[in-house]
Amino acid sequence: MKKSTQSIERCKTVSTIQKILGGKWKIEIIYYITFKDIHRFGELRRAIGDITESSLTKQLRELEADGFISRYDFKEVPPHVEYNLTSLGESFIPVFEHMKRWGDENLNI
Repeated sequence: MKKSTQSIERCKTVSTIQKILGGKWKIEIIYYITFKDIHRFGELRRAIGDITESSLTKQLRELEADGFISRYDFKEVPPHVEYNLTSLGESFIPVFEHMKRWGDENLNI
């Protein structure tokens, strides 16, 4: 079979969403911030369980860079930092709720 010289046009929107939310822990981080009211680094790490400190740091930094969460440093000792959804992150909540509902109805978990 000959290879096509015409490339398939990728959906830039879907590709961008996958880039932003495609990290191993990102959806779970957003879940805990949104639905479990967990906003501190240590609380997130305990809630997720298997995540390393460096991986959580990386995922949080990427979500912040992509505008999904904000980081607020209280400038205290010991350090007190909280993560919250931005307006962009909040606009994702209905999509997230729909995904969770679909999963609850179809994945038999």
